Amino acid sequence: MLSPKRTKFRKQHRGRLKGKALRGNTIAFGEFGLQALEPCWITARQIESGRRVLTRYVKRGGKLWIRMFPDKPVTMRPAGSRMGSGKGAPDYWVAVVHPGKILYEMKGIPETMARQALRIAAYKMPIKTKFIIKV
Repeated sequence: MLSPKRTKFRKQHRGRLKGKALRGNTIAFGEFGLQALEPCWITARQIESGRRVLTRYVKRGGKLWIRMFPDKPVTMRPAGSRMGSGKGAPDYWVAVVHPGKILYEMKGIPETMARQALRIAAYKMPIKTKFIIKV
């Protein structure tokens, strides 16, 4: 699964999910893309799950780009621990996604195949998404 090799700080604030994606909101590399319509945190597991579906469906044909990276640590307290005594240890990584962000891009396959593959990958995402074509 994706995670940063190293970070400057182990823990981060939660932040806010307001606003639209200013960068990464147009197709840059491929011909077809999957675009987020809602704000959310997408975990490294969900990104990997979508990637597996896409590569398997197209039988490793064409080219795939993952346009998000999980660089935010989410901390968890141990189960059954009492309140207080500080913030928990980093548990998993998430990518912060705003509406308009391109999640995956594909190239080198027919549109019908790309549409179906990205539809299956969209089921793995925790948000509403939209299939888009480069103009």
